[in-house]
Amino acid sequence: MTPAPGTIAGTLHLIPYFFAISLSAQVTVQLGQPRLVAEGPVTEHRWGRWQFPTLDAGAKGEMLLFVHVEPDSAASYGKVRKVYVSVDKGRTWREDADAARRAYGLRLPNGEWLRTDTVAATPIAEVKLPAQRAERVSYKTPFQLYLLRELPEKLRNIYFQRFAGQWTPENHPLNDPEALRYATGGLIPQIWWGDMKVLKDSSIVALTYPYYHASQPTPYTSAASYRSTDNGRTWQKTGHILYQEPDRRRDGFTEPALEVLPNGELLGVLRTTDGNGVGPMYSVRSADQGRTWSPPQSFAETGVLPRLLQLRNGVLVLSSGRPGVDLRFSTDNGRTWSPAKELLPLPDRAKIQADSCGYTSLLPLGKDRFLIAYSWFTPPSGRKSIYVREVRVRPTK
Repeated sequence: MTPAPGTIAGTLHLIPYFFAISLSAQVTVQLGQPRLVAEGPVTEHRWGRWQFPTLDAGAKGEMLLFVHVEPDSAASYGKVRKVYVSVDKGRTWREDADAARRAYGLRLPNGEWLRTDTVAATPIAEVKLPAQRAERVSYKTPFQLYLLRELPEKLRNIYFQRFAGQWTPENHPLNDPEALRYATGGLIPQIWWGDMKVLKDSSIVALTYPYYHASQPTPYTSAASYRSTDNGRTWQKTGHILYQEPDRRRDGFTEPALEVLPNGELLGVLRTTDGNGVGPMYSVRSADQGRTWSPPQSFAETGVLPRLLQLRNGVLVLSSGRPGVDLRFSTDNGRTWSPAKELLPLPDRAKIQADSCGYTSLLPLGKDRFLIAYSWFTPPSGRKSIYVREVRVRPTK
């Protein structure tokens, strides 16, 4: 059941639709009604606009949903996204450009809020670059790679925003003698994307990308883990997950999801689908706060931007997409997963980008409930749209 075209607000109803999964993950799932948050212009059908939704928890129960409305390009880094706000657990939404000025993101043990900052990419014409170390082509776009420690000082930083009454920008040096940083299209992005989690000892662990390591003759993209013991003011690299898989067609590992499991282990899930074709998702785990990682294990045939959410009832949630939007569940700390539950109709699964960008976002609503945000390119209205949906999941054993 879909909302009427143009509907943005309404009352939430949990519809009596259940599906039971009786494999390794024995769960009962109840899907709420899809809720339309935002629609793009009638004429907008280009890639990159009105997609890539991101949910964030704000102060005092506020929920924020960010929507990308610019081209999918390094030239768009640092540009403002559309912001929508809900104060009733996702039932109704309104656009609120001022919401980004309020607190949201990762709540720190000291009461501050922290988020990574995607700053505008630096034109290479403005800096003196060292010798190029390597080049890689992805989605028919060339990427030139430079040794991080040889770059000018301002290009060796990672960027954050910290909220303690107001947002304040910060930047910190990224110290890794073997790391490479890329340039593309005449620009050098300084992105450090991924998940940050607060551990029981109040330290912060992050699993980020893009990461290139100089030890690899062919510079595959990989992921790296970092830890901070001072509320994110300094970071030390602890480990990395290099792409060393037999399938050499892939660009490597990208878009890592990170979650802290009830037993204290870290679980990561990584994407390999790229411009060379569909690739599997892989899982990795660490028992020492990201210093070492288990060998990557493929477990699903496809999936981009995996998102992980550990519910308090013991169920682990995984969302991903492309084609469409998928939900999976685990009751054994991510060692096995339920079959994928598709949230969108897919007329042709071979057209993996036709119905959604496949990027999702998750926020908990309670012990056994969460909200998922996703894009739908082909709803009844014919307009690119952003939806949210409440999901309730319970273990059946």
